Amino acid sequence: MAVPNGEPAITRPPTLYDVAKLANVSHQTVSRLVKGQTNIRPEIRARVESAILELNYRPNMAARSLATSRSHRIGALVYEIAEVGPSKIMQGASVGAREAGYLLDIANLDPNDDHAIEQSISLINQNDLAGVMVFAPTDRVVAAIEKVAFSVPVLVESEARRPSGSPGPTPNEMAMTVLVEHLISLGHRRFFQIAGPSDWVVARGRAHALEAALRARGLDLVGVAEGDWTSQSGYDAAMAMPLDRGITALVASNDQTALGALAALADRSVRVPDDVSVVGFDDIPESRFFRPSLTTVRLDFETQGRIAIGNLLQMITGNDIDVTHTLLEPELLIRASSGPAPSVR
Repeated sequence: MAVPNGEPAITRPPTLYDVAKLANVSHQTVSRLVKGQTNIRPEIRARVESAILELNYRPNMAARSLATSRSHRIGALVYEIAEVGPSKIMQGASVGAREAGYLLDIANLDPNDDHAIEQSISLINQNDLAGVMVFAPTDRVVAAIEKVAFSVPVLVESEARRPSGSPGPTPNEMAMTVLVEHLISLGHRRFFQIAGPSDWVVARGRAHALEAALRARGLDLVGVAEGDWTSQSGYDAAMAMPLDRGITALVASNDQTALGALAALADRSVRVPDDVSVVGFDDIPESRFFRPSLTTVRLDFETQGRIAIGNLLQMITGNDIDVTHTLLEPELLIRASSGPAPSVR
C-alpha cells in the first residue's frame, strides 16, 4: 500500500498520526473520533474512518487508559485452569473481553486453600483494573470474596447458568436430564451416583439436578458416594458400591471420576455396560479413549465465559453491551460404556 506523495508503505503498526496524514486532518480530529465524540463533520468523519480501515489502525488501549484515567484491564480469579471446563470458560471470556477492547489478566487460585485464596484476592485487588470476574467454585471462595472491599465492579460466577433474567433450567440441569433420559430409554431404573465434593457449588448443582431429573420420572437414587473430582475418588467409591442392590447405572460427577469407577468395576469383575452402565460429565478429550469409551455430556463452556464477561462489562460501562450469546444445548456423546439394563436384554 502506498501513502500520499509516493511514500513507502508503513511497516510498523500504524499510529494516530498516520491516520491523520492519510485522511488529511489533524491528529486532534482523529483522537476526537476515536474517543467517540460526535461533533465532527460527516465528510471529515468519512475520511478518517476510511483511513482507519485502510491502515487497519487499532487504538492504543494503554495510552487511552492514561488519557482517560480509565483502565481497560479486567482481573479474573480462576481455578484449575488446566482442566477442560475452566480453560474453555476462560477462553470464551478472553475473546469477549478482547472484542470489547479489554485485556483479561488471569490469576489462578487453589479453591481449597484459604491462604492461597487470600493471596490471590490481595494480588488482583492491588492492580489497576476496570473490574474483576471471579469464578468461585467453593463456598470458601465465595465467603472470602464477600469480605473484600473492591473499588471496581465485581462479578462472582459460582454456578453455570443462563444469562440473567433468562428463563429455563441451568446447563447442568439440562445435561443431567439428557443423561437420565438416555439411561431410562435403555431400561435403567436403579441409579448410583458418585457426586463431587459437597462444598463445591457446581457439585451440589449437578447432584441436585440428577435427583430432580430422577424424581420427575418417579425414580430415586439407590445410593450416593461423595468424591473429589479425581479418578482415585471414583475408584474408591465404585469399589465400595453395593453390588447386591440391583444397581444398573452409575452416574459420575465428571469424566475423571468415571475413569476411576471403570477401573474399580473391572477389578470387581463387573462388566461395563453388560452389568452396569457408566456415564460421565464434561467430555474431556481423553474420555473417548477410556476402556470402554465413556458415554458423557458436553457443555458449552466457551459461551458461558462470553456471557460472564459481557455481564461484567455492562457493570463496568453502564452500556448495553451485547450479551445475548445463545448457549448451545448440552450434547450427549453415546459411547460404549452405556447399554441396555440387564433386565431388558
